[in-house]
Amino acid sequence: MESTLPVIVIGAGPQGLAAAAHLVERDVPVVVLEAGDGPAAAVREWGHVRLFSEWPELVDAAGARILEPTGWSAPMAGYPTGEQWIAGYLAPLAAELGEHIRFGSRVVGVSRLGRDRLVDAGRGEQPFTVHVQPVEGDEYRLQARAVIDASGTWDTPNPAGADGLPALGERASADLLSYRIPDFRDREQFGGKHTVVIGSGHSAVTAVLALGQMARRDPNTTVTWVLRRAAAGNAFGGGEADELPARGALGIRAKEFVDAGLVSLVTGFRVERVTRDGERPVLVAEDGRTLAADRVVVLTGFRPDLSFLSELRLELDATLQAPVRIAAEVDPNVHSCGSVAATGAVDLAQPESDFYLVGAKSYGRAPTFLALTGYEQVRSVVAELAGDHEAARRVELVLPDTGVCGGAGLFDASGASLGGSCCAPPAQVLQIGRMPASV
Repeated sequence: MESTLPVIVIGAGPQGLAAAAHLVERDVPVVVLEAGDGPAAAVREWGHVRLFSEWPELVDAAGARILEPTGWSAPMAGYPTGEQWIAGYLAPLAAELGEHIRFGSRVVGVSRLGRDRLVDAGRGEQPFTVHVQPVEGDEYRLQARAVIDASGTWDTPNPAGADGLPALGERASADLLSYRIPDFRDREQFGGKHTVVIGSGHSAVTAVLALGQMARRDPNTTVTWVLRRAAAGNAFGGGEADELPARGALGIRAKEFVDAGLVSLVTGFRVERVTRDGERPVLVAEDGRTLAADRVVVLTGFRPDLSFLSELRLELDATLQAPVRIAAEVDPNVHSCGSVAATGAVDLAQPESDFYLVGAKSYGRAPTFLALTGYEQVRSVVAELAGDHEAARRVELVLPDTGVCGGAGLFDASGASLGGSCCAPPAQVLQIGRMPASV
């Protein structure tokens, strides 16, 4: 393989930009391919949402080093929104990386030159071929010495259906459902209406909090929070035991809203069918219960898009669709307090040599990814590709504890109290000046 070939990075989000910054620092040729028309296109779609990570946890070290000569200085405190993250760091970094990034360039396939998935002979000696569909013009392909897939999972949200497939009628009723955290600054869409939020993660809790605040001001606004599990369990998070205080505050405040009657909590509701009553969606559970609403917000997590990687040899966990070496560390069914560890090049390596999944996509369907995790991943991966194996093996990150013990709990267990984990949130509500959110 020609050493002059670039490393191709798929995605110009936070981890993709960080990977490019590390590659530039090490004088490794790099091309970043981004489907959107600008940097951090996915972050832009939830730009109104406030992160629960503080500024120092959202800036990659190599990115900061590239920006500092321009007069840029890293924000030292505060919880930015997605829009502020872009404006204050991601967009300036993309501007400095300049010609390394190709926007409007969607990757539609990755393979080996002259080798499909079946061919063993000389496979590792052939460069990668990356097929690109630009917004304008014909599809083309690039050759690469290595590929870092930092494309994330934002474009592939999970459906409302409880079995992981779209519920019966869900596709036909897609115009009545939303799979994104709504921008609640548009109060006409939600004020005075009944909204159902499906999901138990931080995105769902963020939506519940915003709607609960509306309901407190307007009694005609009603909110129903739907959980598939038979009990709330860890849906309220770790509270004050969470080492990211803003993340812990999400669950504490959500519990307060439920206790105050501003949000109705429905458990064990597993959507089988979505029907329509005129322009109102109706959810039908597997046990026959129904919920009619004016709006339904489906925030049941995300999954990796592996379709354009079908000609590569990947070793992924059967449950999470994450690299097998990290799956046990991030599996929400089993991991407990502090068990999610930093991951690097060795953990992310695939049978297809010099191909790496990083960022949220490396966690597969697990919901516990943090920007800090991704920055450590790309630092290690780039060090490995640059031949600095000692740096690649070194761990330079300690992740904050979630404060939630014992995994996700029993799926069908009933009767548990709200926040019934071993790290249940306390009754006192932690006050945060501006509402934190889900990333």
